[in-house]
Amino acid sequence: MSTPSVTRQPHRVAILVYDGVTLLDIAGPAEVFKEANRFGADYRIELLSPTGADVTSSLGVRIAVDGAVATESAVDTLLVAGSDHYPRGHVPADLADAARIPATEAGRVASICTGAFVLAAAGLLDGKRATTHWQVAHELAARCPTCRVEPDAIYVRDGTTYTSAGVTAGIDLALALVEENHGPDLTRDVARALVVYMQRAGGQSQFSAPLQGPPPRSPALRRITDLVTANPHGDHSLGALAKHLNVSTRHLTRLFSDELSTTPARYVENIRFDLARALLAQGHTATQAATLAGFPSYESMRRVFARKLSITPAAYQRRFGTARRAPVG
Repeated sequence: MSTPSVTRQPHRVAILVYDGVTLLDIAGPAEVFKEANRFGADYRIELLSPTGADVTSSLGVRIAVDGAVATESAVDTLLVAGSDHYPRGHVPADLADAARIPATEAGRVASICTGAFVLAAAGLLDGKRATTHWQVAHELAARCPTCRVEPDAIYVRDGTTYTSAGVTAGIDLALALVEENHGPDLTRDVARALVVYMQRAGGQSQFSAPLQGPPPRSPALRRITDLVTANPHGDHSLGALAKHLNVSTRHLTRLFSDELSTTPARYVENIRFDLARALLAQGHTATQAATLAGFPSYESMRRVFARKLSITPAAYQRRFGTARRAPVG
């Protein structure tokens, strides 16, 4: 007796969209799943809105949707795209419901960039690890106090819930979801076809802005921070800085802790690190950047880059030195 053939059902990927949604949060992951179909996957991509009405993206582009969340049957993967509207404002109850309803039956639930705020409003991140764009990670932590927000992660998986960093990190997340379904070989083919890294090195810190923060309140500490900023390659050992103010090392350490929540040594390191990043972006060699920024050696600078960014100074320079290519011929 012959064995009846089994028809494989397509893997349904629903992307929740709404007015003001970021277009790249939709297009990036969708392209990954579409490209995976060329190599043997079977993803069916659907765009769903809370009411079934078409929506308008943050760019003003009108997006036709396939239906309403409430009228669709269970999906395999639910993606919630982000928007500039959140975290600037609170997520409306109907949008939070539109994420919560399909999430109860979806095999996987994921957010792209600030879509994490929609998941948080829906209660889907309670007690879980999560990430979002580095600029608003602190706001997500405030909105969802039971979450453990990881601001440096490109994407985070906690059980069947996934969150990703800013916009293009949605591509990284989609590749990871494809790899779960189809393994590394097919996913590698997809990454090559899209000309992207299969797994990006380093975390979000490599894209973050240089050191910023309020100036010290006390004039004495302000003198020290101005000194370090103006002359980062000077002798800024704890003893030398304390001597400059004619205070004890213990007192200076307490000033840094109380006003800047750091140590003198770490403050000096951060200033030198930010200067080194700028020098590398301007085209200086790694050795030149280390010297000009005040690091004792290239090796000491390399260790700081490895600890803060998980990449080497050379890798940082390749990514952020210039967007221009040398002319051919």
